[in-house]
Amino acid sequence: MEGQLKLELAILVFVLILARVLYVIHKITTGFSRTASSKRVRPCKTVICIGSGGHTTEMINLLSTIDFTRYFPRYYFLAFSDKTSYTKVKNLEDSKENDSYKIIKIPRSRNVGQFYHTSVFTTLFSTLYTIPFILKIRPDLILCNGPGTCIPICLVGFLLKVAFITDTRIVFIESFCRTETFSLTGKILVYFADNFLVQWPRLKQKLRRAEYIGQLM
Repeated sequence: MEGQLKLELAILVFVLILARVLYVIHKITTGFSRTASSKRVRPCKTVICIGSGGHTTEMINLLSTIDFTRYFPRYYFLAFSDKTSYTKVKNLEDSKENDSYKIIKIPRSRNVGQFYHTSVFTTLFSTLYTIPFILKIRPDLILCNGPGTCIPICLVGFLLKVAFITDTRIVFIESFCRTETFSLTGKILVYFADNFLVQWPRLKQKLRRAEYIGQLM
């Protein structure tokens, strides 16, 4: 009898968690979470996902236009092996003469040329590695533009929102090179990103809630 009660309780908990996950995804995919519920009166703790190559260039171009006094502290997440992006982030911050930032290195969720089925395990490892950082930061905003590195970060941010721990807003910007179709990262984050921004009008037509912002390059 006691065993049956525990089983029923476990099933109830599972159903409640699943209902909460589906509710949050529904809010996101229908556009209800696109606008903030209240006006922000304090600086925004911001996590910035840095990819490599063109992803880094696009993100640096975007960040160079924002007011850093409204977005701090800033936490840059990038792959252990990405030395070029590390230098670009340092140069950007030095040009702004603002020291309210930290660079955090994490494992890549997927390496270039890696098979998709093996990337499941590397993504899981990267996610587990990322959890303590995001739990400690509890960001108000996660900003990303397509690199696989952002998947674990956004997933943890989404789960914190599901668990009522934070109200983290995830903003995804589809890469400049995606003119006709969404990237794999975009296809995943369409369910998790509160704001889904695209740089080409044709992509706006493919996703009703997408926001066209023009080209960053």
